[in-house]
Amino acid sequence: MKFAILAPGKIAQSMAAALKGLRDGSVLETQELAIQMGVDPTTIELYAVASRSLERASAFASEWGFEKAYGSYEMMLEDEAVDVVYVASPHSHHYAHAKMCLEHGKHVLLEKAFTVNAKQAEELIVLAREKGLLLAEAIWTRYMPSRCMLDELLESGIIGNPVSLTANLGYPMRNKERLEKPELAGGALLDVGVYPINFAMMVFKSGIVKMDTTVTMSDQGIDWTNSVTLTFRDGQMAVLHSSMLTATDRKGIIYGECGWIEVHNINNCEKISVYNNNRELVLEKQVPAQINGYEYEVLACMKAIAEEKVECDAMPHEETLRVMALMDSIRLRWGMLYPGE
Repeated sequence: MKFAILAPGKIAQSMAAALKGLRDGSVLETQELAIQMGVDPTTIELYAVASRSLERASAFASEWGFEKAYGSYEMMLEDEAVDVVYVASPHSHHYAHAKMCLEHGKHVLLEKAFTVNAKQAEELIVLAREKGLLLAEAIWTRYMPSRCMLDELLESGIIGNPVSLTANLGYPMRNKERLEKPELAGGALLDVGVYPINFAMMVFKSGIVKMDTTVTMSDQGIDWTNSVTLTFRDGQMAVLHSSMLTATDRKGIIYGECGWIEVHNINNCEKISVYNNNRELVLEKQVPAQINGYEYEVLACMKAIAEEKVECDAMPHEETLRVMALMDSIRLRWGMLYPGE
């Protein structure tokens, strides 16, 4: 399967490392998972890279061993050999670039946040379904083994009925151009806030009936830091925080009637700890060794394509739309609209 990367920035390097690691079988645990999924990662080809700068595309291709480099996205998409395109451009360009890929008959793995808003997301999903092409959101936490581990713990009843959770994610990123500018759909919410939101939705699966939020804004009109409280139909509550001003502990904690579960780093789970009501550690689970965490979404896409599906089971279109609609409502409450909305 020939993979291509559109917009070879920093995050694209992580995807290239995952593709190379999968192809070369560098991590035994990942190889075993691929076998369980019925996927053959040795069929991965690091095929093409496209940038608006041929020099940049060529440098990336040379560094990671891609066969071809293109100085325009259109030229790469006209290459009939390309099977799957990983879109890694800024949030503001996701819609246009993913649409271009789909219109050229390419399967798409689209970096989070999926689009600027739910309307754009819905239009892309309709187009993908019309063309019978895979369109998947690259929100890696939805695909990681740690998600199944957490589901199993909750289903076991080890903490009893889960009542509430907290989750946070923050990094000092105020000097990153793509996050500071409204025209690039910047701000903490779409870049890091999407992870606490997804964490909450993966744990509490009933509908959201109430949302409260507060925010601090930059002079340019994007959110520096925010807090979101969600109340679910079953009475459960999630208190979420994200920031681009400071590092946070990145923890997700699920509180149940008989104890709590602590997820260490909701952005790339390192381990899961379980405590009882006496605050005693009763269980600790380590996550499998990985290449870098991006490999799981690649394997899910390969499996879905082989099964001729237009979405991945781990992150179906319905869930992508739920997340985008929630972020729309949060931004509307803040009065934070992006240019063109």
